[in-house]
Amino acid sequence: MNYQLILATLATIAANPLTSYLRKLRDHTFSGIYQANAFDMAMMIPYFVVLIILAAYGIYRYVLVYNFYHYRDNVPGPTPPVTEWPKVTIQLPIFNERYVVERLVECVAQFDYPEDKFEIQLLDDSTDETQAVARACVERQQALGVPIHYIHRENREGFKAGALQEGLKTATGELVAIFDADFLPPADFLRRTVPYFSDPKLAMAQTRWSYINRDYSALTEAEAILLDGHFVIEHGARFRRGSFFNFNGTGGVWRRSAIDDAGGWQHDTLTEDTDLSYRAQLRGWRFIYLPDVDCPSELPVEMNAFKSQQARWAKGLMQTAIKILPRVLRSDVPGYVKAEAFFHLTANISYPLMVILSVILLPAMIVRFYQGWFQMMLIDLPLFLASTCSISSFYLASERILYPKTWWRSIAYLPFVMAVGIGLSVRNSVAVIEALFGKQSEFVRTPKYRIEGQERGAWLKRKYRKRAGWIPYAEVLLGIYFAATVVYAVQNENYITIPFLLLFVWGYLYTGLMSLGQGFIERIRFGRSAEPAEVRAAATGAPGF
Repeated sequence: MNYQLILATLATIAANPLTSYLRKLRDHTFSGIYQANAFDMAMMIPYFVVLIILAAYGIYRYVLVYNFYHYRDNVPGPTPPVTEWPKVTIQLPIFNERYVVERLVECVAQFDYPEDKFEIQLLDDSTDETQAVARACVERQQALGVPIHYIHRENREGFKAGALQEGLKTATGELVAIFDADFLPPADFLRRTVPYFSDPKLAMAQTRWSYINRDYSALTEAEAILLDGHFVIEHGARFRRGSFFNFNGTGGVWRRSAIDDAGGWQHDTLTEDTDLSYRAQLRGWRFIYLPDVDCPSELPVEMNAFKSQQARWAKGLMQTAIKILPRVLRSDVPGYVKAEAFFHLTANISYPLMVILSVILLPAMIVRFYQGWFQMMLIDLPLFLASTCSISSFYLASERILYPKTWWRSIAYLPFVMAVGIGLSVRNSVAVIEALFGKQSEFVRTPKYRIEGQERGAWLKRKYRKRAGWIPYAEVLLGIYFAATVVYAVQNENYITIPFLLLFVWGYLYTGLMSLGQGFIERIRFGRSAEPAEVRAAATGAPGF
């Protein structure tokens, strides 16, 4: 036997970095030497508190997936027969939507529904040339015999919620369908949703969103996957389990009497749709989710607009939690409904926790390194996996349900989706903290550009832009900070943490640099002194839909 060859082989294996790394994990030479000090405790206590809370919300995502499949039989039945179609008022709330208002009105005017059984309200709060475009659109449809009315408010009190409530003053429909400016509901929308209101206790029917520009860019693909998770797994699981779920502000139908009974549209939160949804369900009204009825819409193509939209939702949900959650917890609804409402309405607390984790992760890694590798593998790794891997399973499940033949293509986007979620944490953290401290802000609407049929990047020539502000600089700094953390991990052969750390680098640098880059292009095209009014409004928190 060639012993020299065996010894040479063993020496080669021992010199391999991976083998050295595995040997380090089993090395207890210095165990018992380390002793904690005040600084270490100051780092480790918040580190573990944050990790445990994030892991709890990660486990909640697993529970949603479980409930979705476990209660798979609790789905809407076939469309009930209709003997007489009820009157429906279709509300179209818009604010400075000159690019998409014609598309919206023309789409809704084509509804396949008895002409004497529906009316359209174009609720226009615009302050720019959209008014002229909208008026001309309405007059054109009126000449064709479409029952459509133009309602313009000079006083924009309550913003979108105020516009909807104002429209109800003259609405004649028993039911109310609502569509935002960027939606293109199919012609048979009412015929597929209205029959379910034969149940006198049904208050609201929500449909699933789909996206006309999903493949426009990597950003829109990531946005679509994020929203698919909400509309497939979250809505599906909550409806099937019998928990409370929310109207999404558009693409749905309400019973007018349920809106009135629940207290009407209120504007003390930025998510008036979720607020009204919980108030109605606490009054005993039923909701139904119809995933087979999809309502096409346009995704934001600009990073700053996307971040603004996500921040509005994050702040609004936290405001709704503060307002509504105590009522839910005091009510006599089942315990699982209360638990679901708690996790649903407070989920965005994970954003400030993510920022805290981002700041303390490097010193915590240093402390944990000296405390021992075995502890990191036994405690830290499972908490990280519970916090992060649940995201992958959650969104993969939704894509597999929606696209059973092509869902595997989404796997390549999952790291990007996770990175974008991390990158949003700074902007959304500010929004959540503002909600917790009761700071009120205006309803800033998300710009829509009617990009179908346009060359890529055509939206850059249009106004309604969002200014970046200071947040992208903080995101870039965090990205650089995590790059340094990656270097530290490599130097200390902490290879197992590197994939997670790279997600933070990617997420913060992508969202920060994209925002700064688009802001730079805006200044080049518009000029700081000649920027459109909508740009100035967005920068100062002025109102919008």
